[in-house]
Amino acid sequence: MKRMKNLFKGAIAFVAVFFATQLAHAQQKIGHINFAEIIQSTPEFKTAEGQLKTLSDGKTKELQDMYAMYQTKQKEANDKARNRSEANKETVDAELQKLGTELRDIETRINENQRVAQEDLNKKEEELISPIHRKVSEALNNVSKEKGYAYVFDISSTNIPYFQGGDDLTAAVKTKLGISATAAPTPAKK
Repeated sequence: MKRMKNLFKGAIAFVAVFFATQLAHAQQKIGHINFAEIIQSTPEFKTAEGQLKTLSDGKTKELQDMYAMYQTKQKEANDKARNRSEANKETVDAELQKLGTELRDIETRINENQRVAQEDLNKKEEELISPIHRKVSEALNNVSKEKGYAYVFDISSTNIPYFQGGDDLTAAVKTKLGISATAAPTPAKK
């Protein structure tokens, strides 16, 4: 009988602990944030965007100049081929072969410059955006802790196919960063 009482008390204690744990978990707060909107609202992002545009414009100009040189050589080769005759066949063929080599070299340089330009842009973007990302993450962590949130989801991520409910912490994080909560983000330019 005593053994049954102890078993019964143990079962009641287990159920009580189980429900207390479930109640504690049920009270955890869940929120969401639009991380991309916050990043785009920062003054640092606007500055970074300008620097990236300047770099991109410079790289684009370099590539356009190289392509113009390619087109000039291509036109020269086409003109020589059109004016080729039996009388100048050997000379023109040698010139066309030389121009063909030059065109392949220019094409190779264009492709290499495109690759390097993209790497430079990616590196600069990482250099400029990473500190902004860290700053926003830190503000999000602080707001989440201050307000007692257990989970905060980023709704700008494509990994969240559906959400409803929870609290939107976007404005609170913007406020923590000193950004006007009503400030609209700068549209991403491509």
